[in-house]
Amino acid sequence: MEFNSLILDVLDGKKVSRKPVWLMRQAGRYMPEYMAVRKKVTFLELCKTPELACEVTLQPIDILGVDAAILFSDILIPVEPMGVKLDFNPAPLISNPVRTLSDVENLRVIDPEDDVPFVIETVKLLVKELNVPLIGFSGAPFTLACYMVEGGGSKNFVNIKAMMHTERQAYLKLMDKITDSTIKYLQSQIDNGCKIVQVFDTWAGIVSPKDYSELIYPYVKKIIDSLNGAYVIYFAKDSATFYNKIKELDCSGIGVDWKIDLDTAAKNLDNKFVLQGNLDPVMLFTDKKTLKDEIDLIFEKTKNVKGHIFNLGHGILPETPVDNVKFLVDYVHSKEI
Repeated sequence: MEFNSLILDVLDGKKVSRKPVWLMRQAGRYMPEYMAVRKKVTFLELCKTPELACEVTLQPIDILGVDAAILFSDILIPVEPMGVKLDFNPAPLISNPVRTLSDVENLRVIDPEDDVPFVIETVKLLVKELNVPLIGFSGAPFTLACYMVEGGGSKNFVNIKAMMHTERQAYLKLMDKITDSTIKYLQSQIDNGCKIVQVFDTWAGIVSPKDYSELIYPYVKKIIDSLNGAYVIYFAKDSATFYNKIKELDCSGIGVDWKIDLDTAAKNLDNKFVLQGNLDPVMLFTDKKTLKDEIDLIFEKTKNVKGHIFNLGHGILPETPVDNVKFLVDYVHSKEI
């Protein structure tokens, strides 16, 4: 089958006849085929078993017909070999959170070949199988630091925010180590065949614009400036108030959540980037008429943007009806631009 380069063409600034579409968490719990595989192993075992990770990565390509595959893994995979004890139950849980300078000093920068060989092997297997580009990914340093310091998810992020302001040396050293590990981790994915990598900054929006600019942005910039050989997409949830800083990044694409219109996002980012997004994932629980209208609105809002990759504003939710996901992909594909 001929290789589908549509998403690469958009990121390269070429004119295309239709929008590429892929969906964050397109391989996952909403899909019966995924759950059949998941019943055999724990989530971590699935991430660490290349043949199974490859199988679930391929499922949405076959079932939905999306224009890109995203490596099946988890953003926390590279922090485990740094020195934290990671489990999922089902949410991520770190039993030895990083809270002091001593804790930070005990962490190590990873070597992907030695520490996460299963990720590299999964990438190699997928590149052989796919007729669409493979997207690699990582968490952004601050988002990974949030999990490592809090020990999991959090409602108010007291520990990481306190560290940022009262244990500044520990915070900066932690961010340096995570950034160095992330650069190596992403570059290994690129070197083994990922044409695109996405950096997920899920928790960037919990801080003030000043803290984002001074204590988060420099590490994102360092990662993006250090990578070679792939297009980079940066997705920071709840980040519209930081666009005056984010627009300084030298990446190809910016992921946009559903809390800002795409035409407004493009304007605030100086129309410098290909935009990706931004359908509210909950819209996939509505009827097809409502879903169609929401998709049409996104097409309208992206008429004058530099380029657009259709996606959600965050990941697919677990109970999402597969029929609606398939409808979305087919409808996006049916619309000429």
